[in-house]
Amino acid sequence: MSGEGKVVAITGASSGIGEATALLLAERGARLVLGARRTDRLEDLVDRIERAGGTAVSARVDVTRREDLHALVALARERFGRLDVLVGNAGVGPISPLDDLRVDEWDEMVDVNIKGVLHGIAAALPVFREQRAGHFVTTSSTAAFTVAPAMAVYAGTKVAVRAICEGLRQEAGPTVRVTTVFPGFVHTGFAEASSNPVVRERIAGMRDEIAISPDSIARAIAFAIEEPAEVDVNEVVVRPAAQS
Repeated sequence: MSGEGKVVAITGASSGIGEATALLLAERGARLVLGARRTDRLEDLVDRIERAGGTAVSARVDVTRREDLHALVALARERFGRLDVLVGNAGVGPISPLDDLRVDEWDEMVDVNIKGVLHGIAAALPVFREQRAGHFVTTSSTAAFTVAPAMAVYAGTKVAVRAICEGLRQEAGPTVRVTTVFPGFVHTGFAEASSNPVVRERIAGMRDEIAISPDSIARAIAFAIEEPAEVDVNEVVVRPAAQS
């Protein structure tokens, strides 16, 4: 039960849950391949990991571009000879009431939250089949279970992610593991993504009152990765004790 030596690629690695997961897995001996759009933050994260004695490389990854996911997987194989885990963590949440008609933001959530997951599967699944081993870990949300006002489109994307990952699990066979993690309120920049000032203030207030640290989600991801190969942790829900 160890992640030491495993090659783990993480999308959305430049902040929040992705950053916390990278730091924890590096501390536990994993070799990291980090992807995100903000390369300055990625480079700083790689530097922090290496100064602490860990191993990491990075590349600019926009998950809406399928070629970026293929390049991330190729980087893992080029530098470390294999890919053991793909943590599909990139996501956006510019939530707002449907009456706002922020159609461009709806499109962005579909492109990043759903298509980004599919692009990761398309890039890594053939590699996992070739290796006869691999693990998909995908960050969804408790919005996959509960729809709230202003969150219809966002929740829809997370319901879709849950369905895709469950279908992948059923097709995966005995050598590919599939884990979906469902965070509740986590102390990240999620609230600031909303362009609706009323929604932004409401979500920020709830976050400041009850949110848990990204480290809590990172530990759940590490738990799933570090289980023996024959153990498949399929779904993990991690929410604040105060969240209804």
